[in-house]
Amino acid sequence: MEYLKAFLTGGLICALAQILLDRTKLMPGRVMVLLVVSGCILGAAGLYPPFLEWAGAGAAVPLLGFGNTLWKGVKEGIGTDGFLGIFKGGLTASSAGIAAALVFGYLASLLFRPRMKR
Repeated sequence: MEYLKAFLTGGLICALAQILLDRTKLMPGRVMVLLVVSGCILGAAGLYPPFLEWAGAGAAVPLLGFGNTLWKGVKEGIGTDGFLGIFKGGLTASSAGIAAALVFGYLASLLFRPRMKR
């Protein structure tokens, strides 16, 4: 049941993002930023942690989860490092995900040769 809940929740988040892309003039980058900022705002309001506990990986993996992770890191960083924690905390909390994205993106660029469509 946990897998089904996670799959449906993650799929619903992605479907809503796709609807935004199809029905509005928002570019993909702006939709991605909207999702990350929404995750930060929902985390700051205290609404995301209960949703995350209920949905599991379906809420943790999409960009909403990344925004929530950034928020938690900034909140922790401010508590330990003060003003510097605003800049340090989010990167510290999400460093594993950022590093994985960079490494796997680089490996994919070595394995595949993209070509321009003619």
